Amino acid sequence: MYEIYSGYYENISLELFCQDLGEKNGVFLVEDRSTKRVVGFSTMKTLHMKAGNRVVKGVFSGDTILEKEYWGNKALHVAFFFRMIREKLRHPFQPLFWLLISKGYKTYLLMANNFHNYYPSPERHCEKLEGLVDNYCERLFSDYYRAEKKILDFGDGYTHLKSDVAGITDDMRQRNVKINFFEQRNPTWERGTELPCIGEVSYSLILHYPFTLWKKLRRKTSETISAVPANN
Repeated sequence: MYEIYSGYYENISLELFCQDLGEKNGVFLVEDRSTKRVVGFSTMKTLHMKAGNRVVKGVFSGDTILEKEYWGNKALHVAFFFRMIREKLRHPFQPLFWLLISKGYKTYLLMANNFHNYYPSPERHCEKLEGLVDNYCERLFSDYYRAEKKILDFGDGYTHLKSDVAGITDDMRQRNVKINFFEQRNPTWERGTELPCIGEVSYSLILHYPFTLWKKLRRKTSETISAVPANN
């Protein structure tokens, strides 16, 4: 996992990587089906938050990386989706949210392209979701959260994507509203500032997502990797 991570990020160490991993309570390992080699991963942590008079559950996604040759593959999406169903069915009447902080536009698009109700969004503003972002950022990252800008700033020495990974071109800004919006909200992403996001895991999303995924997968002839959750 660290070998993959170190290939795409600057300002990292094995000690810090293991320390962060130890604070999580779950991980998805993505492996090549033919070789069984790990080609990516995503970490996760569950927590509870207050939303008015209700207690809601959040599933926080930490470090997420996939080797470049597998970009566009949906195995990790599918594994995460089934984990969300599992969490929702455990407490069917408790609101459930996906919590995400994004160094780059690809991570932001995982939420923006798949969730109906999410924040921040170029399409509409939701004060309820904005409040939950404040809640989990102040709880998990109180020393680094810049509430006025709605970003996390860990300083100049913080981990960030290497300069040749997931850059944003003028053509991408013009063609994709969501990529342009991400950069507007997190203009210093290249030095490692993170955009905190949240998406609501509703029953309508659970019912609709498989059809959306099926249409995307029809464009491909086969899947070459699979993702396996390694539970706590």
